[in-house]
Amino acid sequence: MSEEHYLELCDSPVQFENASSVNNVFFDEANKQVFAVRSGGATGVVVKGPDDKNSIAFRYECALKSLCFALIKQNRPVFSFQNGGQGGSEISQVCGEKNATVLGFCWTSWNEIVFITDQGVEFYQVLPDKRSLKLLKSHSINVNWYVYCPETSVILLSTTVQGNVLQPFAFKCGTMSKMSKFEIELPVVTKPAKIILSERDIAVATIYGQLYVMYLKHHSRTGNNPGAEVVLYHLQREGACKRSHILKLNTTGKFALNVVDNLVIVHHQSSQTSFMFDIKMKDTDSNLNIHQPVLPARSIHPYKIALTGPAAVGSQTPVPCELCILFLTFLLGSGYLWYLQVKLKPVVSLLQDKSKLMEFLLRRRDCKMVILSVCSQMLSRGDKGSLPVVAIVFDKLNQVYKEYLEAEQSYTMAVECGPSRGSTAHKRPVRTQAVIDQSDMYTHVLSLFTERKDVSHKFIIAVLMEYIRSLNQFQITVQHYLYELVIKTLVQHNLLYMLHQFLQYHVLSDSKPLACLLLSLESTYPPAHQLSLDMLKRLSTANDEIVEVLLSKQQVLGALRFIRSVGGHDNISARKFLDAARQTKDQMLFYTIFRFFEQRNQRLRGSPNFTPGEHCEEHVAYFKQAFGEQAFIKPVTL
Repeated sequence: MSEEHYLELCDSPVQFENASSVNNVFFDEANKQVFAVRSGGATGVVVKGPDDKNSIAFRYECALKSLCFALIKQNRPVFSFQNGGQGGSEISQVCGEKNATVLGFCWTSWNEIVFITDQGVEFYQVLPDKRSLKLLKSHSINVNWYVYCPETSVILLSTTVQGNVLQPFAFKCGTMSKMSKFEIELPVVTKPAKIILSERDIAVATIYGQLYVMYLKHHSRTGNNPGAEVVLYHLQREGACKRSHILKLNTTGKFALNVVDNLVIVHHQSSQTSFMFDIKMKDTDSNLNIHQPVLPARSIHPYKIALTGPAAVGSQTPVPCELCILFLTFLLGSGYLWYLQVKLKPVVSLLQDKSKLMEFLLRRRDCKMVILSVCSQMLSRGDKGSLPVVAIVFDKLNQVYKEYLEAEQSYTMAVECGPSRGSTAHKRPVRTQAVIDQSDMYTHVLSLFTERKDVSHKFIIAVLMEYIRSLNQFQITVQHYLYELVIKTLVQHNLLYMLHQFLQYHVLSDSKPLACLLLSLESTYPPAHQLSLDMLKRLSTANDEIVEVLLSKQQVLGALRFIRSVGGHDNISARKFLDAARQTKDQMLFYTIFRFFEQRNQRLRGSPNFTPGEHCEEHVAYFKQAFGEQAFIKPVTL
């Protein structure tokens, strides 16, 4: 079933002329490009890559012996290549060692190149204008073979008779740094000594931002032998390289390695299946992490390709493509090159432990919608016994959420403080798909969950409070719409006593939107009005809102008393209060309010009259009409 395939090939492979007697095909790991070389380059070289909109084509007059364009003249190594590859000027460089055998070369930047021979490495700067190379640094060492990691510009050289002592070199901005050499532990030692470690069993890759050397360790077939394993050595810029992880394959045979989305994928040729490993998922507490596959071994999702050429005549149906795995590439001999991709949806059914599943998904690149889907499925069971699992999942999500918020806050503070002397530019934290914020949970999970009729309302409320508990645990400010969701759910199920308790004991934090929501519930739950006012008073920044609430309830005298109690009565609008008093149709109330503002005018300006800017002419006329021009009562006391 397609649901069980958690590995697939990309939709748009690179298509090129397949290998034949007149066409050689090479793969450039650094640029992820395929070179199709016809007749040794004399009749054309075509270069294609996954991100290239247009292919590059050029001709080379001399016969190309390999992808690295190494030519042998007069038994002396000569590196020869064309500037720009488009018929530009040719640059040639004689190798420093006379009797050296050329192993290859690597570009470490657009104008820096490393030559590797069996006698050492030579680091050059390319000077296009002078059509020459400048030697920056060289190092003499006996070399059996080499492996290059283009992402980190690190070259690994195999040395010694058995080939298992590896010497790394790092290249950056015109410098070549010799790193600590280390020894690969071999399963057997032969006598007499000969090369045992092959470059086919070594790969260099960046996993979770760290550089690792991966060694495919084969064991001899014995009764007690569990099978081959992949040993990971952590290669550090400074310090010794240490063995840090062992990936147990539990079988023997031929294998190939890929690293996709920080996952180590090991392909087994005879079974046509692949193993998936995540080195951050620990199986033991030992310093040396021993890992079993995260998921059961599965084949790559079958791929169909459209027929071309004579075979396509009369047939429009794509045919299945039998995947032949080569090291880090696919089907070079068949004219197709794919990127390998991880499908996360099948993982959900294969990894039953929700805690491990969430850890796995949070470390993946395109994880957000799958994580939200898992949360929805987890809650749909409506089982109170699953609440501890729900709590663990929420905590894992909010831990990542909190880390992002802290990084964002640190960045903001650093930018506001300005650059300090000697400091580098501050880099804004990248918001990955693993950051599941409150809006995501509300929109895709919780709001839909509260509408379910087949789930107990008690479980719904427990889930909502569990999510709020998790946010509080990580000191994340809870957004008001989550509290509103809780209140609406409680009111919908007539759990008003629980609502009162939540508010009384401050389980739901005070906020203006929440207070306004409580006001709207007064007709359903009369105590909500006072609960709202109490909340607004506690906020101490909601005086205007409290006044508006009281005026809307025609509690004009109460509003005036409140505003006096907080010392804001000298700045309030007289017209607003007089409008509210008129609407009550209580003449004595209007009289009291009118006289209060006359007294305020007398105290502030020495005259009881209202200024034109207060727009109270209508109310002054009404007062004269109702009480006469000489109406007098003792000064009002509120």
